[in-house]
Amino acid sequence: MENNEFEPLIIAFCCNWCSYAGADLAGISRIQYPTNIRIIRVMCSGMVHPNFVIEALTKGADGVLMCGCHPGDCHYREGNLKAEKRAEAINLMLEDYGLEPERYRLEWVSASEAERFAGIVTGMVKELKSLGPNPFK
Repeated sequence: MENNEFEPLIIAFCCNWCSYAGADLAGISRIQYPTNIRIIRVMCSGMVHPNFVIEALTKGADGVLMCGCHPGDCHYREGNLKAEKRAEAINLMLEDYGLEPERYRLEWVSASEAERFAGIVTGMVKELKSLGPNPFK
C-alpha cells in the first residue's frame, strides 16, 4: 500500500465542556473535515491517563488527539494544565515505544472554535499520512 492510499485512524479524547462542543458545532455547521477521527467524550482532558493514549496507539490507532479547554477556562479549574503535564510523560512513553511524537497532539479548543477543530483534524490527518501507518498495526 502506498502512503497516499493510507487513511490514518485518529482517536480523539475531547473534554465535555469545550472541545466536544466545538467538534459538535463543526458538525452542526457542516464544516468539512476528514472522517478519520473517532471521538471519545471525556469530562476533562486532565482525567485521561497516559496509559489510555499509549493503549490506543499500541492497539493500532495511527494517532491520538487530546483536546481540552483553553488554559484558564477549564470547568475543573486546572484539569487542562494536568493534561499538559501528562503530555510530557506521554512524549517520553512514545519515545520508549519507538513511536514518532507527531502521533500525539494536545490542543486547546473552545466550544465556539469549530473551524479550529476542523483545521486541527485536517492538519493531523495530513501529518499522519506523511508518517505512514502505525508500526503496531
